[in-house]
Amino acid sequence: MGASESWQIAVAGYAVLLAWPITTVVLVWFALRYHGTHRAKTVNRSLAGGNGRPQHFWVIVPALNEEAVVANTVGAALKLRGPAGTLSRVLVVDDGSDDRTPEVLAAIDHPRLHVMRRDLPEARQGKGEALNAAYRHISKLTEEAGMAPEKVVVGIIDGDGQGSENILVEVSRLMRDERVGAAQVQVRIRNRNRLLGAVQDLEFGAIVDACQNMRDALDTVGLGGNGQFSRLSTLQKLGAAPWSSCLVEDMELGLRMHLNGDGIRYTSRASVTQQAVVDVRRLTRQRTRWAQGNMQCARYLGRLFSSPRVARIALAEMLHYLLSPWANAMVTVALIGTGIAGLAGLLIGHPLVFIPTWTALVVSFGVWLGVTTFPGLLWAAVHQRKHGDEGVWRMLAAALAYPAFLILGLAATYRALGRQASGRQAWAKTERLVEEPLALPA
Repeated sequence: MGASESWQIAVAGYAVLLAWPITTVVLVWFALRYHGTHRAKTVNRSLAGGNGRPQHFWVIVPALNEEAVVANTVGAALKLRGPAGTLSRVLVVDDGSDDRTPEVLAAIDHPRLHVMRRDLPEARQGKGEALNAAYRHISKLTEEAGMAPEKVVVGIIDGDGQGSENILVEVSRLMRDERVGAAQVQVRIRNRNRLLGAVQDLEFGAIVDACQNMRDALDTVGLGGNGQFSRLSTLQKLGAAPWSSCLVEDMELGLRMHLNGDGIRYTSRASVTQQAVVDVRRLTRQRTRWAQGNMQCARYLGRLFSSPRVARIALAEMLHYLLSPWANAMVTVALIGTGIAGLAGLLIGHPLVFIPTWTALVVSFGVWLGVTTFPGLLWAAVHQRKHGDEGVWRMLAAALAYPAFLILGLAATYRALGRQASGRQAWAKTERLVEEPLALPA
């Protein structure tokens, strides 16, 4: 290999390394500037978009063996209030629980709480099927009541979720625009007193928030499993089963809405909190499921390319989101392989042209270390600026642990590849941690 080829390889390698921090800086701009400057435009667009303000909210809580958290989740959901003149109800789908979940729910006596019990063999067919059963029930009640489905909004709050009290007001504000078919609120972590919890709150509260703000500008907002709200009429366009058996049924639902031309908005002015997974093995299992679900959604690439409803810049962002796990996995292998080859070449006395000396190897390692550490530190500063509800030292520890968190995500991606190749689709539910009980609303 000549000097020119080695120089090209070195330039390509550094370009790959620097792409990440450069992308991070762009997202930080959206995190710090876009939300404030875009809010007035969003409000004006909503006011100009007609009178699509919802009149009725249903909050669905899918519950499978949630005895540790379901009482708090239901209590928090019953406290949610929309604007004056709107109604809200909570529908818990007990999907065949065999713990104390039915007893906990039976002890909650509230006129706006509805419990749907599903038994085997219909139960335990996945979160998507549980949501579909609740959706069909709500559709039937809406039709019997003679209500317009475009005035009914269906929200999803997971078994460990707790929404901020203004969540329905914010969603109602966004959906005043009749063109908006769904909205996603910000997600935060409650048990962030542990390091893994703090890292996950850094991820959701800063990084995901910035990504969603950028996607809000590009009209590519994605729906999450927690804190998503959809018009009933938008769901009805997708048939009797809007949610599928995909391992990330929320992400797939968002893609199908975009293909239908329905707008999805994002707001960080309201939030839903959830529990962090603080066990490494269970966290890897959760991220493996997410990565595999992302791979399953790759089947929509052809439809996205051919859809006249998806703008070219929106298509580019969606492609980046769908293909980035595959690209990250390949780039990581290439970088690790290059480092090992360079080290081996120096040890046997036949160094590679682009790593000719030990000094060059140390410099390359230093650049890699700086590139992987810089984004976490920057996101910790963003988190402090936007929220300010965590100590500086805890956020610093989370930032320094962030590269290891990414390595865990890469390991999950490789596991997901293996599962997808072998045809394994089943997944285990994330276990919950017991929390202090909250007071139920009167």
